[in-house]
Amino acid sequence: MTHFKILSLALATALLLHACGSHKSETTMTKAIDPTNMDLNTRAGDNFFEYVNGSWIKNNPIPAEYSQYGAFTVIYEDNQEQLKSLVAEVSAATDAKAGSVNQQIRDFYNSGMDSVQIESLGTDAIKPQMDAITNLSNHREVQAYVAEMHKHSVYPLFYLFSSADQKNSSMEIANLYQGGLGLPDVAYYLNEDEQSIKLRIAYTDHIRKMFVLIGVEESIANEKANTVLAMETALAKRSKSRLERRDPNGNYNRMPLSELQELSPEFDWQLYFETVGLPEPGEINVSQTDFIASISDMMTTYDVEAWKTYLSWNMLDASANYLNDAIVEQNFDFFSRTLSGKEEMQPRWKRVLGTTSRGLGEALGQLYVEKHFPQESKDRMLVLVENLRLAFADRISKLDWMTDETKEKALEKLNRITVKVGYPDKWKDYSRLQIVPGNYLQNVLAANRFSFEEDLAKVGKEVDETEWGMTPQTVNAYYNPTNNEIVFPAGILQPPFFNRDADDAVNYGSIGVVIGHEMTHGFDDKGRQYDKDGNLNDWWTDEDAERFAEKTAKLVEQYNNYSILDSLHVDGQLTLGENIADLGGINIAFDAMLRSFDGKTPEDIDGFSAEQRFFLGYAQIWRQNIRDKELARRLKEDVHSPGDARVNVPPFNVDAFIAAFHISPEDKLYIPKEKRAYIW
Repeated sequence: MTHFKILSLALATALLLHACGSHKSETTMTKAIDPTNMDLNTRAGDNFFEYVNGSWIKNNPIPAEYSQYGAFTVIYEDNQEQLKSLVAEVSAATDAKAGSVNQQIRDFYNSGMDSVQIESLGTDAIKPQMDAITNLSNHREVQAYVAEMHKHSVYPLFYLFSSADQKNSSMEIANLYQGGLGLPDVAYYLNEDEQSIKLRIAYTDHIRKMFVLIGVEESIANEKANTVLAMETALAKRSKSRLERRDPNGNYNRMPLSELQELSPEFDWQLYFETVGLPEPGEINVSQTDFIASISDMMTTYDVEAWKTYLSWNMLDASANYLNDAIVEQNFDFFSRTLSGKEEMQPRWKRVLGTTSRGLGEALGQLYVEKHFPQESKDRMLVLVENLRLAFADRISKLDWMTDETKEKALEKLNRITVKVGYPDKWKDYSRLQIVPGNYLQNVLAANRFSFEEDLAKVGKEVDETEWGMTPQTVNAYYNPTNNEIVFPAGILQPPFFNRDADDAVNYGSIGVVIGHEMTHGFDDKGRQYDKDGNLNDWWTDEDAERFAEKTAKLVEQYNNYSILDSLHVDGQLTLGENIADLGGINIAFDAMLRSFDGKTPEDIDGFSAEQRFFLGYAQIWRQNIRDKELARRLKEDVHSPGDARVNVPPFNVDAFIAAFHISPEDKLYIPKEKRAYIW
């Protein structure tokens, strides 16, 4: 599985798994609520998701290249075309100055599109790294090479990254975080159900095939595959689950280098930090101490040959998408077809564009916003955010379950939330990044190293509060608890999330809920543990914390009882933070909408009242079709509930929704008042 810097937002809570997005042209009109997308034969109270999206779902089957297709995918497709056009202009230029952003984008993208050169290089593209691993002769050299791989954002064993210190949020600190697994979740290694066993067999076979493709003899490749699975399983047994990792206090274990060495004595941590370029890391946050301790055990358990096999696999796995077609196709077959049910690979230009956008994200983002992000959208968003903030403050003040002492601190935190919209105020400087023509993998590794070194340089310095964790072209939003900030990239500010031609009710129901969702993350089961300054600090009274737990327990139960694919269920505890944010976002945005009416009653549109259009606007942003394999995978891995659950659960806890659609006890999804979750 390809690893980019997946933990750069380890502390942030996002709206969803991100994709890229863009704005439609100034002349394009998108109907805010299109009744032809609805299934009016379905009762709103029986299945609100189908009621709002039923016809759209029937008329929009999943394309072969996707594992799901929905509102985000449609935006992604539009965005790809616009980014493709921008890159084409740059790629066609022959006079770009060496070291300029245009030269970097041109040569990066063109190197990925040059399939003839990639096929000609074949596995020789990865030969220098594989030869270096083959030549390792002892455990000390193995440990040093782990550091070399990390420098290029290839992560065997664990991750190293910089982030704000959880208890001193103005300063950056080095973090060690569990990793080293090729499969996407610990459960895949440890569960003994039939599906997990089959998946492990398929994964082992995939590893074998990949080794064969780089020239390893079949029988030896089989041995290597078994070694990799054994070592990854050993790591999985000492890893924390996704649910356990949602506890920020459990992930905060700050210690000096000497204590880290005592914790994991058979790994030379001084050598590691010197090799990565951080000889004096200061105190380090060891996020999962049992896991890091187990690395020492692994060093004494496995010989050098086993480690060479494991490192070779990590290098091959991380490079697979940038090598010759046979390897790319095998990698797709397992990680996309087997795990997610995709039927076809995306065309090369989309894959290369995505890689370019990750490697040179803000460089491409700067071109994007200049052409596709109007100032009007940013200005309107800032107004909406402040309206939501006022509505949230009013709701906090009126809470009947929270003491005045905690309310006062909650309001202080709310007022301190900073807001970023569209794009950074200052752009990243890529001038040190060397991109060359004709070597795709080398360019990917160079971009990875640039990102790693940029990140590591922050350690021991003050947090740069102007920095963004997402590129402007990303269709997503996030809350970062250590910065106490909400961030909305330009990519999400388009229909159906934000429609400049829509009535206020629909915009409050869509982008308004997104804003409220991110604000609420500061007060969900995880975010509430951070204070107004972004420090991990318990500012709640014990009785308020107990009442909060009682109220959120109702939400956990509702999602636990939500059936998917007949026998599967949503994990209400794993998804609790996102579910709280969805419910809070709806409540806050609805109140903000009413405030915006200033006592007036808007006219009905297409037979729907403003209150109804608010909830229709919310429901349509989650419309999607999803393959069974992808859905089953996400139920294990994703902290977000599936789209239909996000539509069919939270609104039924909202009295205003019950009234707007005349939901009654006879309706299938009706929740009695005493069982509703009234939280924020």
